[in-house]
Amino acid sequence: MSDSFQAVVQTGVEQFEMQRFGRPPLGEDDGLLRLEACGLCGTDIETFRGGMALSYPVIPGHEPVGVIETVGARAAERWGVEVGDRVVLQSDFGCGRCKACLDGQLCTANPGNYGFMPTSVTPGLWGGYAEALYLAPGCVPHKISRDVPARIAALYNPLAAGFAWAVTTPALEYGQTIAILGPGQRGLSCVIAAKAVGASQVFVTGLGSQDAHKMALCEELGADRVIDVEREDAIATVAEETEGRGVDVVVDTTPGATRPVVEAVQIARPGGTIVWAGLKHALVSDFPTDEVAMRYQTIKGVRTQGFSSFRQAVRLIESGSVPVERMHTHHFALEDAVLAIETLADAGRHEAISVTIEAGL
Repeated sequence: MSDSFQAVVQTGVEQFEMQRFGRPPLGEDDGLLRLEACGLCGTDIETFRGGMALSYPVIPGHEPVGVIETVGARAAERWGVEVGDRVVLQSDFGCGRCKACLDGQLCTANPGNYGFMPTSVTPGLWGGYAEALYLAPGCVPHKISRDVPARIAALYNPLAAGFAWAVTTPALEYGQTIAILGPGQRGLSCVIAAKAVGASQVFVTGLGSQDAHKMALCEELGADRVIDVEREDAIATVAEETEGRGVDVVVDTTPGATRPVVEAVQIARPGGTIVWAGLKHALVSDFPTDEVAMRYQTIKGVRTQGFSSFRQAVRLIESGSVPVERMHTHHFALEDAVLAIETLADAGRHEAISVTIEAGL
């Protein structure tokens, strides 16, 4: 066992440096994870570029995969794990003792998030861009088979979003129809989740000039119709292919774009549900409020995923029933964390989808 661990530390906007951290003292209620891989998403790009406030210095990374190296007896019993188990972690954690934690809700006493806690908070190892991660008493690990490559196991987070956003939140039922706006990691995951529960028609929109590689994969993963909005009218296409009815559910995963928010109202059927997942960082002009009311539509906002969605994601990956590995495109060593982020940020040019940073490369 090593006495210290290497980690990528963000010290400012677009500033990374390698630092070493000592092995933390552990008790009966916590543990230590030897990291294998950490998935990236759009949030990693935002935090690196300063689009989200951080209390520097911070070890980034909120989609970690690793093997339990040390675990306290009470923690092992509570989590149902032992040394040598591979686990993935939910990014949020709490005190593990308050009513909200025990009910599976967001902690009200001492909430935290991996990838966002400053290293000044003991024991410092709070992020996935590292060789090891501290397992806080209130964290939520999910066991996943060691037969699955670590970089494929890292797909658990976007896949959990797919189940949470496309299925659980809108209560998507067998035989219903759904339109997914945006073919990124989480859009693709929504396709997988929707097909897994028996959606009869799955539409996906994208920009052919930027998303061609993702749009092709949408079809491979089960989308019934992929719409290039640079060449086709999404509202008219969905209307034509649903005989004017519209879809039961619309999930908007597009980051920054406000037009899909407006179009979603016309794509969804009267009485349908619209789920907003992509952050816009802007006000939406010309939003048809009266149309939503007249069409009796329901709008729901989402940001994270719940316990059951992570379970579904892990079981899907382990089953091998869907070629989720097709989503993984790039992996980088800790020392190349900046290159990993730049690759994801310029996904169209690099044909990137799922990118991981991996200890030991």
